[in-house]
Parts: sequence; C-alpha cells; structure tokens
Amino acid sequence: MSEAALERQIRPIYDALDHGSNKSAINACNKVLKKYNNNTLVKALKALALTRSQKVEEALVLCDEILAAVVTDDSTLSVMTHVLKGLARNSDMVAMFDNAFKQQPQSEELGAQTFFAHVRTGNWKSCQQVATRMHKQFQEDRYVYWAVTGAILQANDLGTPPNIRTLLYKLAHRHVTSCPTPSYMAVDRFHLHLIILQELQLWDEANTLLESDVGKSICSASLVCNETRREIWRKRGLYKDEGERAQEKIKNNDRNWLEFVSVIDAAFASVQGPDVSEEGKSECFENIAKTRDFLTKIAEVDGSNNRSASLAFLELEKNAVSHGISSDENTLVDSMENYFSQFGNKACCFEDLQPCVDLGADAKSRWISFLASQESSFATTGDLQRVINVRKLQRISLTASELSTDKELCLASTYIKEYMAGLELGSSLPVTELQPVDDLAILVGHAFVSLWTMTKDESYLYNAAVVLEFALAKSRMSFQIRLLLVRIYRLLGASSLALDHYRAINIKQVQNDTLSHFILTRASTFSLSATGDLTYPSECIESSQIYVSNSQDTPDFIIRAFTSEKYSQIPEFVSFDDRLENSLQRDVVKLEHVRMRMTHEPINSDLIDMELIELKFVFDRFHHDNRDFGMLPNYQPACQPSLNDQTLMFGNSTGQGWLWYFIKIYIRAFQHASDLDDIVEEKLLIGDRPKKSPEPEVQLPLRERLAIRKPEEAAELTADELQLMEWATALSDWLEPYHNYTRPPPAVVLAEANKQNELRTGLPLRGVDLKALNGDAHANGHAKKDEEAPPVKEPPQLVAQFFEHMHARFVQLQQTQCLPSDLLHVATLTQEAFLLFAVESHRFKTASVVKIHKLGALVQFLKDVRSKAYTVLKTMSNDLLKMSEVAGSAERRKSFLHHDFVLSVAKNVGESRKKVLEGVSKGMVKICTNYGQ
Repeated sequence: MSEAALERQIRPIYDALDHGSNKSAINACNKVLKKYNNNTLVKALKALALTRSQKVEEALVLCDEILAAVVTDDSTLSVMTHVLKGLARNSDMVAMFDNAFKQQPQSEELGAQTFFAHVRTGNWKSCQQVATRMHKQFQEDRYVYWAVTGAILQANDLGTPPNIRTLLYKLAHRHVTSCPTPSYMAVDRFHLHLIILQELQLWDEANTLLESDVGKSICSASLVCNETRREIWRKRGLYKDEGERAQEKIKNNDRNWLEFVSVIDAAFASVQGPDVSEEGKSECFENIAKTRDFLTKIAEVDGSNNRSASLAFLELEKNAVSHGISSDENTLVDSMENYFSQFGNKACCFEDLQPCVDLGADAKSRWISFLASQESSFATTGDLQRVINVRKLQRISLTASELSTDKELCLASTYIKEYMAGLELGSSLPVTELQPVDDLAILVGHAFVSLWTMTKDESYLYNAAVVLEFALAKSRMSFQIRLLLVRIYRLLGASSLALDHYRAINIKQVQNDTLSHFILTRASTFSLSATGDLTYPSECIESSQIYVSNSQDTPDFIIRAFTSEKYSQIPEFVSFDDRLENSLQRDVVKLEHVRMRMTHEPINSDLIDMELIELKFVFDRFHHDNRDFGMLPNYQPACQPSLNDQTLMFGNSTGQGWLWYFIKIYIRAFQHASDLDDIVEEKLLIGDRPKKSPEPEVQLPLRERLAIRKPEEAAELTADELQLMEWATALSDWLEPYHNYTRPPPAVVLAEANKQNELRTGLPLRGVDLKALNGDAHANGHAKKDEEAPPVKEPPQLVAQFFEHMHARFVQLQQTQCLPSDLLHVATLTQEAFLLFAVESHRFKTASVVKIHKLGALVQFLKDVRSKAYTVLKTMSNDLLKMSEVAGSAERRKSFLHHDFVLSVAKNVGESRKKVLEGVSKGMVKICTNYGQ
C-alpha cells in the first residue's frame, strides 16, 4: 500500500484522539496493525490511546517494543514524547532521542530534539554536552550559548559542589570567549557574558565590555543588562561612580527607582563595612548634605507628579539615623511631615511612611501630634484617602500602654463613623470598582480582632464579620475584605462561609500555590468527607492543578526561550518550575487530602500502597515556601502580633516542621500496613522517581529519617497535634515487630501482583522473573516463618489511655470559652487517631494471618484499644450534635443586634456552624460503624 493510502487509514486515529475517543482510536489502530504489524507510528498512537484510557500495562508493552526498534521519524518521536510524558518515563524519553540522534548524527533537528528532551528533565550536564556536540557538528554559534546556559544552570543547581561550580563557570567563559561571534552581537548573549564575568570576578574584562561604546549602548537599552552592570560596579566598590552616573540619568528625567537607590548608596559608601573610621563618617556627612541638596532640587521640579525624589529623600534621612551619622530625628520627622503633606492623598503614602515610624519618644510624640492636627474632611476622594492614611499611621504607632478594650472600642466606633461618612463618595461607582472607604472597614476588622485577642470574647469576631459583610455588599471585588472574612469565619467554625468567600476571590493559576493556605491549612478540621460531602477534597484537587500545568507547560516555555535565544529568561523559568515543583504548600495540601481521603474511602491495600509511595516522594523533596501572607493587610500596632498571626487558627501555621511530623507518622503507618518493601516498590513503580533533595539528612536511610524529631519542627504543632504524634509513634513502636514478622516476602507479593495483572490485562508484569517466583516454596500465600514470633506485649500506657485523654481535653474545652474550631480540632484529631489505628491494625484483621502467626493475644489488645476509641468517638459525636442544634437556633442569634442585615449574617454564621458540627458528628458515627468492630 502507498504512503498516501496508509496516511488515509491513520487519519481517523488522529481524529479519534483529538476528540477524546480513546476506545475508537484503539480499535482503529488494531485494524491498521493487522496489515502493518510492525508500523511503529500506529503502535505509538495505540500506546497513547491506551495511556489515556489508564491501561498502563498494555501501553508499557508497546512502549518497550517501540523503544527497542530505535525510531527516528518525527511523527513517531512526537507521539512517543506524549506517551512517555503521560507515563512519567522521562528517562526513557531522553534515551529514545539520544539513540535516534546516534542513528542520524547529521540530523540537526534530531540533535535539537535530543537537547530539548534533556531540558525537559532538567539534566543540565547532558544539555551542555549535547549542545557542545551540536556546535562541533553544525558550526552554529547559538549552540555555543546553549552549552553555556547548560553549564551555568548546572553550576547553579543545589547539588553542585562549590569547586565544580567554579569549574563550570570557567568552562562557560571559555565557550563564550572562543566563539567566533562576539557576545555583544545580541543582548541576551551579552548578558550571559556579564553573568559569567561577575561570578568569576573578572572585573577588568567586565570593565572593558561595559565601557565600550557597544556595551554602553546595550546597557542603556536593556534593563536586565543594566541591572547586572550595576551589581558588578557595586561588587567592585564603585558606589561613587555609580552614584554619579545615576545622578546624570536622573537629571535627564530618568525616574527609575534603582537610580535613586544608587544615589543613596553612594552617599553612604564611606561607612560600608564593619569598621568605620571617623574620617569615613565625616565624609559620609558631607555626602549626605550634597545628596540632600540634589534630591531637594529634583523634588521641587517633580512636585506632586512624581514621588521618587521625595521618597528617596525620606530614605536618605532614615539611613542617616540608622547608620548613626545623624542623631537628630527631627530632620527625619520634618521629611515625613513634608512627604505626608504632599502625598497624603495617595494610597501608597502609608506603605512609604511605615518603615520610618519607629522613632524615639520625643520624635514620636511630635509625629503623633502632627497626625492629630490633620483635618478630617470627606469632600473628595483625596481628602478621604488622607484621613485613611492618618488612621493607619496612628494605629501602627499605638504603644502597649495606650491599648485597652475601651481604646479599641472607641477606635472601632471612630472608624465606623468615618466609613459611613465617606461611603457617599463611591455611591456612583459601578459594582466592579472598589469603594474608596474599604480600608476603613478593614481597620474596623483590625480593632475587633484586637479586642478578641485581648478578651477572647467571640462576640467581637461576630462584630467584625458584620461590618466586613456590610462593606463587602458595597464593594464586592475587595479581595482583602474577603481574605479577612475567610480567617474570621474559620475561627468561628463557619467553614462553608469561609470557602464561599475564598472562591469568590476567583483565584487563578499560580495564586493557587501562594494563597490556598488561607482556606486549606488544616482543612481536615472542617472536612465532611466521611458523610460524602467532598467539597474540601475537591478544593484540594482544584488547587493542585497548577502543579500539573507547571510540569507540562514550563518546560515548553524554557524550550521556546532557547529557540528564540532569550537566555536571560531561562534561569527565571527554571527557578519558577523548581519552586512550584517543590512547593511546600503543594505537599501540605497533598497531606490534607490524604487525611480527608481516609475518612471517605475504605482503608485497603490500594489506598495504603499508593499513598505510601507518593508520601515517600514528598519526603525526599527540598521545599520552597511560596505562601503569601502579605496579601492580608496589617495595620495592628507594632507592640501587637500582626493580623496574620492573630487570625491564624490555633495560633500557628503549617510549615515545613508540621509537614515533616505528619508525613513521618503517615509513612510509618502505611509502611506497617503495606506489603511493599524497597524491592517490590522498585519492580512495580512505572514512572521515574522524582529528583531527591541534596540535603545530607535526605541521604540517610529512611528508617533513621523517620525517627528524627526536632524541637523547631515540634514548635509548629499545636499541643493536641503533638499528643497525636507521640501516640502514633508509641503505637508504631509497639506494633512494628509484629508487622515485620507477618509481612510476606517480596517474592510472594510480586507473584500475587503478577497474577492480578494477568487476570486484568492478560499480560505478566514487566521485569518480574517468573521462574524465580515459581521456585519460592511459599509463593501461594502466608506461611509460618522459621524464626519464632515476637512475644506479645501489652500496649504502652500512652497508647491505651490516649482516647480517654482526648475526651478529657474535649470536655475541658467545652467548659471554657473556646471557639468551635478548637473543639473541632480535638474531635477531628481523635478521629484521625482512630483511622491511623485502623491502618496499623489492618494487617491483623485477616484471620489466617492471626492464626498462622499465633497473634490472638495481640488482637485482643487491639480490640480493647478499639473499644475505648469507639466509645470516646461516639460520645464526642453526640456532644457535637447537641452543639450544632444550639449553633443554628434562633436563641443563638439573639446575641446579635436586631437589624435585618445583622440578623442575616447571624443566620448564615449559625447555619454554617451547624452544618460543620453536625457533619463532623455524623462522619464520626460512620467511621465508628466502619472500623469499630
């Protein structure tokens, strides 16, 4: 058959794949393969359809056949790239392109695809080697810079030793200098050259490049090159030269803030370093005077049109005080007053002045008097903004002696009155616009949160919620108000309202990584998964889609940057990819999802094995904390914790230490319940293992790492979570000998896995030696071990009494003035302990295992602990159910003012609290029913 006829038969396969009809694609592939059974393109298309249909084992067989054939045509390679990416077999994808390039070394396209395959896996050493080979083969200059970029990225990798890092930069330098085309022929090549010279501290060569006419031209037109030039000059100590150059640019109407920073740095150049002489201070004093004159002239020219010079003047005076050059803070206060008078009607005024308000007693008194003297006018939005800035600056300047409940109530009343007075200014704005008075409503929220912090009276949180909900009705797009409401509603136990406000913010893309902590931190406390309500687990999955998109899209962006020679963008893309791939929030959400999944799905070997492998991958990562806490505004006094700290549930966030503690107990529990060991896991693992962190601790054996306990990590846990950790550790220590004794050998596990795979797909497992398995005497199941069973011991006191202790803690909280979230925290941790106990005892539910290994006494001890847990959970469930009835009652709403809007807020809060209390209660009953026997 001709090639055209074959193409006509293949076209329906592509159409079926494009429309997501994988079954039709498989049938079409089978039809073509009957005539052309060795056609690698059709096999690759079938493997793609099988992968998308989750028929992994069948796809793997086809992949092995195609890879063994060493394909070189573009169509098959392109399809196989998608297949291997879907199977997470990146190493096979690299090997496929490497073999293809070796078969056709004259193909430049195959060479480029091989390079890009290494880029996708982040193997920068191989990238550098392939690019060097391509330059020798094809004599194309850009491949030199591909090799240079690969060497730089390899040098910047965390796992690269310092001495190798220097060698790699020297190699990159040799590549650049030996290239026939000078680096200044392209901006990004010039930038790469500067980066190398900066790292190797080749200042003379760097100076020659920068002082050349073409170098000056490039730096004047390229911000990234100019920034690198500025860093080089500073490292050379040329602060004065840089300052003079910056002054010239400012005189020529360049208002880049970095130029003003250079001017200020030049003024303090003589006092840089640890040892500062009197001559240096004297010289600095003179430089400050000259710089002051220069900035004053620029500020007079700019007026209120541009605040750069005035802000630089403020920074100059602040640095003069902090460096000890000036002991008189009155000059600083003068500049603050002038700045406020000129720019007090701008929203940025508060952020500009905030770093300067830490003053001495006399200067602070003068500053407070100045703020108090400002007239409160609501005639224009500029006047309103001036009032808002005054209130913010006054609030952050409050001292501990000035703070009291009466003072905060008075301030809250003032903020509310001014909010209502200024609301008229935004009456004609469309609903998509923010109200100019929003910050006053946020200040009301600050005051009431502060009152709750001082008194622990939750009525102040209700007051804050009412005011913020009213403000939100006027300004629906205010994300700051919504974030504050999310925090308040979580404290009040109104989790559904918190989730509604979070979703209304319409989080997009990478914001799922930076902002999801507002709603998903300890989300299992409010999860109703046990009753079938998968709202929170679904939110976890949705927020995690950014990580899937990142792994698919960011490598493509890096490849585009290489092809278009935008080398300055590549390190940023690589860093972005690394920070998302190893995001702390990603794995915190993953763990929260595991905690919720266990309440909803049956605890069986599939769940245990899958989560064990994934959590071990998480445990090997080096994490980046990308969470953005600054999105929540903070106008609390400096003597108080920030608003973020005040509104955190249970007073702390879930950082690296919290994640490590919980992962350790879950990995250990899943290890005990699973039949997988390292040998079996290696045989059954389909994709590549993620890259391990280069940290020394990660190189230790897993057993040692799981036993490590650090005080700084424990500090991130609540007292109740720490109690759970200690109980789980004691439980694991107690049951570990029995798990190790009864666990079947790897041969038995692999034989069973092979049998199940043959029943499901008709194919044996890849890489499993069936002859060796058939030769095992115990390949049909559990059998007696040669060694004696470990003697059965009573459970440790901590294990036996844990559930009674948690019940006592629950009763204690009921008798105190605590928030619903505190009660739910204890209840859900007790429930989690019960589920962990179910995991740890999962192996001993099988009667044959207990009988063969004579573990009847152990099972009796387990029944006793389970019985105590069952009783405690049922009691807690009944108490939560009673509380839910009270939370949603009309009597409860009487604590609110009798106003229609206020009562509607009260009703919503009550119904939300009732829903979560009732849901958790019913979920506990269901879990008791499932695992209480």
